[in-house]
Amino acid sequence: MSKKMLLPSVLLSAFLLTSLFYKQGIGLNLLIFEILFISWLFFTRQINFLNKNLTVTAIATCITAIATVVNYSTYTYWVHFICLVIFVGVLNFANARSLLTALGISFRSLFKAPQVLISQLAASKINGRKTGRLVWQSRIFIAPISIIVVFIVIYSLANPVFADMVFTIFRKTWSALDYIFSVFDLALILTFIVGLLISAYLFIRIRYIPLEKADLTASDYLHRIKVRVRRHFRLTALKNELKAAIFLLTILNLMLLVLNGMDIYWVWFNFEWKGETLKEFVHEGTYLLITSILISMAVILYFFRGKLNFYRNNQTLKVLSYIWLFQNGILALSAGMRNFWYIEYYNLAYKRIGVVVFLLLTLFGLYTIFKKIRYKKSPFYLFRTNALAIFIALVITSVVNWDPFIVKYNFAHADQSYLHLEYLVELSDKTLPYLDRSASEMMLLSELQKKKFRFYDRDMTNEEYLLRIAHRKRQFKDKWESKNLLSWNLAEYRAYRKLFKNTFP
Repeated sequence: MSKKMLLPSVLLSAFLLTSLFYKQGIGLNLLIFEILFISWLFFTRQINFLNKNLTVTAIATCITAIATVVNYSTYTYWVHFICLVIFVGVLNFANARSLLTALGISFRSLFKAPQVLISQLAASKINGRKTGRLVWQSRIFIAPISIIVVFIVIYSLANPVFADMVFTIFRKTWSALDYIFSVFDLALILTFIVGLLISAYLFIRIRYIPLEKADLTASDYLHRIKVRVRRHFRLTALKNELKAAIFLLTILNLMLLVLNGMDIYWVWFNFEWKGETLKEFVHEGTYLLITSILISMAVILYFFRGKLNFYRNNQTLKVLSYIWLFQNGILALSAGMRNFWYIEYYNLAYKRIGVVVFLLLTLFGLYTIFKKIRYKKSPFYLFRTNALAIFIALVITSVVNWDPFIVKYNFAHADQSYLHLEYLVELSDKTLPYLDRSASEMMLLSELQKKKFRFYDRDMTNEEYLLRIAHRKRQFKDKWESKNLLSWNLAEYRAYRKLFKNTFP
């Protein structure tokens, strides 16, 4: 984009953002703005579909933007803004090979773009003179005005009549300013300023040469650099490190073999639930297993950080590392089995879904470490590949409307799994059609729950639950009917239709 068009584009975008978001919640307005923004990028040829990262991040931004309107969830919005931030980073550096590089450049742009905007505003001209120069020249009035204020105070203290006159002038001036602020809404001004900063971030391209060079010069493979130096002693440090690594991985593999054997026997095939809460079994056990896997990854990466990759006698270490990675994969599956039993008896919740996604990413991470060892891949390869995997996982999970899915699943399995009413009743308004149950249905469910769970009485009673849902329905109806079209979203629209279809116009 030419410099002449930069400032008008930013200002036009700020006005558009203000008109869309002034005193409005986030909804359809976000999708409208981003459709216009991406269309503008397309027509100004800033999107090159031959660039893989640019194409992937652009598609991810579009998908998650649509998902915000369809799902209307906090998680979807966070994922969308992450996608947008990375997309802006790729726009600033189209040749970025790693999404982490794009993320770093985008964060720099977040702080640098407003500075460029201020420079552009200062360079703009009023009656042929630069705005910045006019502001700078106005500094000569600071000293005279300060002296005038001092003498006003002195004369007011010395003469009560003069003081009354000054007070009258001050009061009228304040009334005039108050009228001006009532006409020029402060919220409107703040919305425009925020829109201006966002527009600067989206439209102004910022370079970060050191990070760009580091990305372009990084390699997916390790390269052996031989340095010929005459030595007067026998080099044993590498051999000693190899021996230490083999000893450590041998012992760790034996220990993990015992642990995996126990988990496979007791957790996979012979698990028996005796009515306990499974908190320690799942929460503490799973977190410890995940921590163990992460430390295991760090151990492998430490030993294969440099020269051991090229040492001729490292085959034993490689085999032990492959076994160690495989066993950590089994450990991840054991953590998944613990989570499976938790869901089997205590239904779905966000953390339990999160554990599944995390374990899948962990298995992929173990696979990439296997490739690093076998093909002498670099840390850059690991960070680049796993960052892309996390990015894809975030996008995929953001398109699922989790709240209604959790509610429908939990009620459908209430005959065999614990129905945690206190948890369900706190989920978003779009779940209200699925939370809205009759008193007879809740009575039947509570009887089923009491037979299977001895601690069921500690949860919310049916009466409390029904009153809470009725109260939330009234609140939701008032909130939805007061919404503007710009704040519209499909998830709550469907919920409103299902709950109040008889009163829907």
